[in-house]
Amino acid sequence: MADALITKDFMLESEAAARLYHDYAEELPVIDYHCHLPPAQIAEDHRFRNMTEVWLRGDHYKWRLMRTAGVAERLITGDASDWEKFAAWAETMPKLLRNPIYHWSHMELKRPFGISDRLLNADTAQGIWEECNALLAKPEFSARGIMRQMNVVLVCTTDDPTDTLEHHQAIAADASFAIRVLPAWRPDKAMAVEDPAAFRAWVQKLEAASATTIRSLSDFRQALRKRHEFFHANGCRLSDHGIETFYAEPYSEAALRRIFTKARSGNTLAPEEVLQFKSAMLYEFAVMDFERGWTQQFHICALRNNNRRLFRALGPDVGGDSIGEWPVAIPMSRFLGRLDEEGKLTRTIVYSLNPAHNAVLASMVGNFQEGPAAGKLQVGSAWWFNDHAHGMLDHLDAVSDMSLLSPFVGMLTDSRSFLSYTRHEYFRRLLCNLLGGEIERGLLPRDFGLVGGLVRDVCYRNAARYFGFQGLPQSKP
Repeated sequence: MADALITKDFMLESEAAARLYHDYAEELPVIDYHCHLPPAQIAEDHRFRNMTEVWLRGDHYKWRLMRTAGVAERLITGDASDWEKFAAWAETMPKLLRNPIYHWSHMELKRPFGISDRLLNADTAQGIWEECNALLAKPEFSARGIMRQMNVVLVCTTDDPTDTLEHHQAIAADASFAIRVLPAWRPDKAMAVEDPAAFRAWVQKLEAASATTIRSLSDFRQALRKRHEFFHANGCRLSDHGIETFYAEPYSEAALRRIFTKARSGNTLAPEEVLQFKSAMLYEFAVMDFERGWTQQFHICALRNNNRRLFRALGPDVGGDSIGEWPVAIPMSRFLGRLDEEGKLTRTIVYSLNPAHNAVLASMVGNFQEGPAAGKLQVGSAWWFNDHAHGMLDHLDAVSDMSLLSPFVGMLTDSRSFLSYTRHEYFRRLLCNLLGGEIERGLLPRDFGLVGGLVRDVCYRNAARYFGFQGLPQSKP
């Protein structure tokens, strides 16, 4: 029997750190303002059959590690039974030492399953499988039940402009479920003219969703604005863009009309035409967000679908992506500068998958800050390949050194799993350990009301204020 790993003071290396976490952070609710949870499962209050379904299915973080550890694909995404896949993951776990998923996985076993007296491995797999599956059969371990257990008060999903939002509407109409589930606008496919066939098919979906006949660029814009209005009416207050880098190439209206007609007809565009269209649409979306008072988010520098064999067999988001590198500073400056000069720059959060951009982003957002919104522009939390201790600390240092930590809106899950809320706990423990250590070294005042207030702001209160979410629980002053 191994000693418990996820103890009460896990990651808290000083008395001050423990006090900050337990007195100021531990009981705070969770606002998960960017995730990929399927709203249908929340609307239906989905019941999970077993641990493989709730924990491993769709989790490409774990899939990558299993492949790296030499596990056959059959036991990852193939036709193996759910038990065989769970057993393969359990056998992989001891090989994960120093990888953050070793911590995350044991944190997820502790909350909500209450298992902290055993490490997951081949010897403990059967017992943990049976114990967790028995809990999953209980109502409090349904999709909604897990969210309640994890003290979630609001989540924002990620939704295509053509989505019906019927599941969000059903959740909003259900008075028995207090957790708010809001859509977030993800219009990437409206810019993806580099694949004319896919773009043409998507425009047809947009026609149906917007009840608009799209024959021209003007019709296209009108249809998107109708969907933007529909999203707003259904509670959406955030957009999100998954782009390689910022697009800020010069273009003319006449050129855009030609490019749209060419792409709409299924014809291949020249590289400069693709960049011009993306630049125009990114600007259009930013103006829409400004007009409705939304927050815009940009996730940049993900190099996707590198393994073409894997992509052909399984599709996207299966563990074939990595950190990319594109020029960022100049196009970002042009994009934000145009919006700022025109008085149309809304609240903006930028996340880069490349940690080398932390200082670039932190210095860039300072160019365009403007009251009365505190931290109007922000460097988003450490994301994907960076949401581990080193990545989070590097991010927090860059934000603290070149911007301000005090208005930062904190952590998110960016996850498809209902068990991922422990990432908020992981971040909160790390933040408290950082600040507590600096208190102990005399670098911050030993004023727990002051530093604890910062903790509460970053972990919860800033997000509630920044995004304008109304009616959420208040934390202690």
